[in-house]
Amino acid sequence: MTGATLVLDVETQRLAQEVGGWAFVDRLGLAAAVTLDVLTGEVRRYAEADAAALVQHLTDAARIVGYNLIRFDYQVLLPYGFDPVDLLLERRTIDLLDHLYRALGFYVSLDNVASATLGAAKSADGFAAVAWYRQGLIEKLLDYCEQDVLLTSRLWQHGLRTHVVRIRDRNLRLRDVPVVW
Repeated sequence: MTGATLVLDVETQRLAQEVGGWAFVDRLGLAAAVTLDVLTGEVRRYAEADAAALVQHLTDAARIVGYNLIRFDYQVLLPYGFDPVDLLLERRTIDLLDHLYRALGFYVSLDNVASATLGAAKSADGFAAVAWYRQGLIEKLLDYCEQDVLLTSRLWQHGLRTHVVRIRDRNLRLRDVPVVW
């Protein structure tokens, strides 16, 4: 274990409807991933060919932070040898979406939380990411993935500092959500 706290984002080769639905996230295929070492600021970018190095980097980390890690990113990485069931790793995971779901009882998008809390929106979405992968625009895909990692890191650090994030509810009203992560 390196002691590093890594922020992670993963993008996929396929969409959920192409693999039989959200129950089969492990079939989506890794298109790109980015990690940010919170302490050093080092950003690492990975394509599918680098999956073994990514898995090792994550396994060695003291903590992994992300948005929808447990239900999405970790599941995408299963076919590449990643083992999220490891109890040590589970205790080292900070999934911002999971925390928010437990507080709210419903899921809220990263774009919603980042826009309401930080005034910063995502630059694209998963549909665009898959399209870029298919067009061979891997650098553009990695840039997008890196932007999501930086946004997630800012959101996590904001929650650490203030113990609150904001969302827009279904009626578009701003709502404060207490967080402890």
